[in-house]
Amino acid sequence: MVTNVAILGATGSVGGAALDVIARHPERFRVWAVTGHHQVNKLADIARVYQPEIVGVGTRPEESCEAYYGHGDSKSVPRPEVVSGSIGLDAIATCPEVDTVVAAIAGAAGLPSVASAIGAGKRVLIANKEPLVMMGSYLMAEAANAGALVLPVDSEHNAIFQCLPRAYRHTVMGQFARESSTVTGGRYPWNVAAVTLTASGGPFLNTPIEMLTQVTPTQAARHPNWSMGRKISIDSSTMMNKALELIEACVYFSLPPSAVRIVIHPQSIVHSLVEFEDKSVLAQMAVADMRVPIANALAYPERIASGAATLDLAEIGSLDFLTPDTERFPCLNIARTVASAGGNGPIVLNAANEVAVDEFCAGKIRFTDIVPIVVETIERMPFADISGIEQVLEADGKARVLAKEVSSRHEL
Repeated sequence: MVTNVAILGATGSVGGAALDVIARHPERFRVWAVTGHHQVNKLADIARVYQPEIVGVGTRPEESCEAYYGHGDSKSVPRPEVVSGSIGLDAIATCPEVDTVVAAIAGAAGLPSVASAIGAGKRVLIANKEPLVMMGSYLMAEAANAGALVLPVDSEHNAIFQCLPRAYRHTVMGQFARESSTVTGGRYPWNVAAVTLTASGGPFLNTPIEMLTQVTPTQAARHPNWSMGRKISIDSSTMMNKALELIEACVYFSLPPSAVRIVIHPQSIVHSLVEFEDKSVLAQMAVADMRVPIANALAYPERIASGAATLDLAEIGSLDFLTPDTERFPCLNIARTVASAGGNGPIVLNAANEVAVDEFCAGKIRFTDIVPIVVETIERMPFADISGIEQVLEADGKARVLAKEVSSRHEL
């Protein structure tokens, strides 16, 4: 049977990698739906090549239709249905014909469609960190109830997933999270002692701290190893991406923050490690190519060709591992505090960071203002428990307003 795939965020780097993997296996996968937001012409090009049944756009479907019908040789290509906005995303995520949803919409904007896909019992490949950071426990419990299979596409979490025992990998992740949320006798699920997420250190790993005040958005988005979108690349430079991944790992694998370690690994070859109670450590290695985790999640439990290059360790020569400097990367300690406290803390952390990164990209604040804005927003936001998506979205909105206010006092 051919698997029908919907790619939410098809115009981004993860969406492009997913399309590439799917194109290598036309006998296994069909692109049923694609969505994009700002890059209308690129989305139109994708639609003409992959001929999906549905195309989801932002708030101006007429502009996207014009781009599709008027750009290039479109007369001989079937015309898809065009849907728009959050209603369109929800329709695609819950479409009965769709088997697998690749969730690659950056930021909190991807949360509602992820929740809808999980509620509809789909196989959901989550590439964006924010949904599980914002309401991970709720989503995993919903996955258990709906029979959804939630698989990580983030390279670090996918690496952990690959290193865990087969008994775990054949368990619906939502069911796993619900049944193993309580740690008994000092043992974590499947005798896992700890997991280690690797981080490249970003473009400023060796830059003198006093020079970081002069960093530009273009410099911050220039990741040394990975080809990623602007926002996640800047998060890598502050290591906020690793802070979010720490929270995400706690949710995915039912581990406390103390069992999630971070190590800097500049080569980005070892993507994560899992330590077991007998002190054995398993690591997953591959070249820095998002097609590897995407292929793994698309075909799971089978393995298929990803198109990535073969890893040549002899050519690489050596692998380095360093302890993160928390003065340079304070986000890591912030994430541990927020993850331990729970409640609306992760939501506030994510929202404040998104606002601060937007302000930095707009040239309104310095690179070194991002983390202080996040910290102050967290400190000023009253703690609250979260029980559903409405509360999550409300907390997200309030945190953004507060973060914007905090940012205004840092403006250049």
